[in-house]
Amino acid sequence: MITSSLDEVFLSLALQDISMFRRKPLRINSYLSYGTPSHFRALGRALEFRNVEFINDLNQWRTLINIYKQFESDEIRNTELLLKLSNGLKFSTKTDKEGYYVFDRDIEKLHELADNQGWVKYVASFDDDSSPIIKNNIFEGEMIIPSSKANYGIISDIDDTILHTGVASFMKWRLIRNTFFRNFDKRMPLEGTSQFYKKLQLGTLKEPLNPFFYISNSPWNLYDYLTAFLKRHYFPKGPILLRDFRNPFERKPKVKLPHKEREIINLLRIYPDLKFVLIGDSGEKDADIYTKIAKQFPDRILAIYVRSVNHAKRFQRIQSIVDNFKTTPMLQVKTSEEAEEHARNIGLIL
Repeated sequence: MITSSLDEVFLSLALQDISMFRRKPLRINSYLSYGTPSHFRALGRALEFRNVEFINDLNQWRTLINIYKQFESDEIRNTELLLKLSNGLKFSTKTDKEGYYVFDRDIEKLHELADNQGWVKYVASFDDDSSPIIKNNIFEGEMIIPSSKANYGIISDIDDTILHTGVASFMKWRLIRNTFFRNFDKRMPLEGTSQFYKKLQLGTLKEPLNPFFYISNSPWNLYDYLTAFLKRHYFPKGPILLRDFRNPFERKPKVKLPHKEREIINLLRIYPDLKFVLIGDSGEKDADIYTKIAKQFPDRILAIYVRSVNHAKRFQRIQSIVDNFKTTPMLQVKTSEEAEEHARNIGLIL
């Protein structure tokens, strides 16, 4: 059933592309990023625009076409881009062979450009805007600078931690069904997660200053889909750190650390004075990665919460880790209320 539907979509879209020899408009998808009061970091991807809109009430067919377009999108390789800050400073960067750009630069007094939530806005554009396929050559991006008043930062997984995906299901069939056939507005967060996250963002403060960072093993192709989901359910705004899927023909060396571990360690090093709360689930290797990091940075991790995915063997394995881990407060939970009560008891929230 799924295979048949996929074949129909692929054929339909292939015929559309064959019949349209004109090039599609170009766009820059700027991802939310993070930096410091004196370090500007911007990242995103230059792509051909395939008219993907994440709107409510799409049926399964339109949802499948949307997701297909996200994965089939054509990158704009080795092209010059311009980045402009609100104070007029301009910088140039270049996309790589997969269309991604990553820009890192020390800039004095960068924090003066941030709003009251710590977000620094910038504009990305193509260097040559004279091309007829470049329209509205202004693409907004943002980077967060965590407040010096923050109690701590929160790093949360997405899949089966706040969004039920079925990543632990047999042959990942539920993951495929949920991702490809259900529009973002048909997906519901796990009960109580949004409310709990808002309380963590507040911590013991009267302002939502504790920064959020979301990590997932999903590919960057799903960035817009996940962003739409988080916004719809009022999750705290924060960078979504996804990964680039390798194809079997790539020659670049494999990274030494798993994606989640690498991203968390990078955050710990960029913000040496900020402690963190780690949230994940029992469906993947979150507990193993989080405890390994807590041992490596024993004074930096305030708590670890692992949501159970209702799998008996995994529950027992994770509970064994929890029972034997003494470095950091750690809890396996079935509900957000359990995590919230624990966080309140150890002074993370009011």
